[in-house]
Amino acid sequence: MRNEEKGNFRPRHMGPPGMHGGSEKAKDFKGSIVKLFNYAKPYFNSIIIAIILSIISAIFSIIGPDKIKDMTNEIAKGLMTGINFDKVITIAIFLSIIYLLSSVFNYLQGFIMATVTNNFSKKLRNEISVKINKLPLRYFDNNSYGDILSRVTNDVDTIGHTMNNSIGNLVNAVTLFVGVVIMMLITNWIMATTAIISTFIGFFFMTIILSKSQKYFDMQQNELGRINGHIEEIYSGHNVVKVYNGINDSNKKFDEINEKLYVSAKKSQFMSGLMQPIMSFIGNFGYVVVCIVGAMLVINNSITIGTIVAFMIYIRLFTHPLVTIAQAATQLQSTAAASERVFTFLDEEELSDEKNKQKTLTEVKGHVKFEHVKFGYNSDKVIIKDFSVNVKAGQKIAIVGPTGAGKTTLVNLLMKFYEINSGDIKIDGVSINDLTRENIHDLFTMVLQDTWLFNGTIKENIVYNKKGITDEQIEEVCKIVGIDHFIRTLPDNYNTVINDAESISVGQKQLLTIARGMIKSSPLLILDEATSSVDTRTEELVQKAMDKLTSGRTSFVIAHRLSTIKNADLILVMKDGDIVEQGNHKQLIEKNGFYAELYNSQFQN
Repeated sequence: MRNEEKGNFRPRHMGPPGMHGGSEKAKDFKGSIVKLFNYAKPYFNSIIIAIILSIISAIFSIIGPDKIKDMTNEIAKGLMTGINFDKVITIAIFLSIIYLLSSVFNYLQGFIMATVTNNFSKKLRNEISVKINKLPLRYFDNNSYGDILSRVTNDVDTIGHTMNNSIGNLVNAVTLFVGVVIMMLITNWIMATTAIISTFIGFFFMTIILSKSQKYFDMQQNELGRINGHIEEIYSGHNVVKVYNGINDSNKKFDEINEKLYVSAKKSQFMSGLMQPIMSFIGNFGYVVVCIVGAMLVINNSITIGTIVAFMIYIRLFTHPLVTIAQAATQLQSTAAASERVFTFLDEEELSDEKNKQKTLTEVKGHVKFEHVKFGYNSDKVIIKDFSVNVKAGQKIAIVGPTGAGKTTLVNLLMKFYEINSGDIKIDGVSINDLTRENIHDLFTMVLQDTWLFNGTIKENIVYNKKGITDEQIEEVCKIVGIDHFIRTLPDNYNTVINDAESISVGQKQLLTIARGMIKSSPLLILDEATSSVDTRTEELVQKAMDKLTSGRTSFVIAHRLSTIKNADLILVMKDGDIVEQGNHKQLIEKNGFYAELYNSQFQN
């Protein structure tokens, strides 16, 4: 999902403070279920086949008790005159066949639904993955990574689990319920009425419980997302947490979220867990009622013993669907909450469509011009107030200033990670508004302060997303950066797989990302404090490599160590979103202004 060269990742930036956690839209569970229904349309043919198989399976199950009644009556009659074993065996074979067919059809519908569920979940995850790369960075400012991951994993799994287990079972249960009612009424309306009334109470209790428990399922899914977000955050920064003795505070926050998750899960599962015991009690109560009423009817010669036996089975078949329907209703509540979160994510506003943009820059000299650029992460808080600068092709531009001055924000605007509020940015006289983001990203090589390496070989990490690179080119770049010797000490040299088990320092990781940047031959270069993680000796080596890398390219260097940008053609000094000074190092020192103050503060004894 993350693509450092194409810009599909989250660069270090001045995200608006206090906005992590996300804003929840108004809940629309009915709308989410409708969307889920529409989303499943491509699989309707398979689902309909599964439903038909489920119905046939249920019908075979319904036929069984009537034949068992005949078998029981035949045996009861034979106790006095002699049992007709041929007829009993014939009925037994018939029962075996229909129950076997019922099992086969039930298995087939389960197999089809499992296949549909896997394809559906795969499609949903793919769309979420694609959606992530279409979202503006503003969305990631406002939502934690863990919560987003929870939507991809937990919420999609919940939806898939419901499709796999609930649809076929629900159809089977409804068919059984309706079929059993019809068969009971045909067999004996008095006993049928008794059985229906005794189980009607179950519907009443189930309806009350369902109406009360939905909000707890929603809370459970949201708290699950929060706890995943917290764990991901603490795990990624566990060294900082330990160094600052923040374990107690993080544990306290975890306990707080975990307690809310526990309470919501307990209440939702407790209320949904009441359904099955209630329905089991109603079923057992139905057995008692049927036996009492049936005995009275047998005494009056209104029915036979076989009818009572059939109704005992009908009661089981009658109450079982109610339990299944209750369980399916419980799962549908979880699915409604999960669907709400997934489709809320998929409905988030995407980056503006760029299909109508036909201009493409290929042969770029590197002339960049900012014209009265204004930008704010929020409309009421402008960060870049009125920024203008004219950068000539091939110049090395250093951007300096205190934390929060807008340095990285400026680069993010240049890369079109954010849309400017007003003004314009031009590359070789062409407005970036007329160019696609992909085209702009192809023009830049970007080396960030925050390193990113994926699980793969050293070679794969350096060549990342670049075609036609030879081993000789990779080795040459690594020699320039000064990391070739280190790589050759690894077990498989350039084919060594980087993972958590490999002991690679932060500085070495940074050197690898610098090598990756050098492999990509782009006319424009952005260095966001790329040497901050290396020691002084390595910094000197990297600085020479950077000088070679920036030669002939327009370079934007964000620097905190002012000693590294003395040779810059132009230094832009930023403060509170504005350029307060500009010039080369000598000019700014002689001016004895804000830059001189920053520079001298780093070398005070």
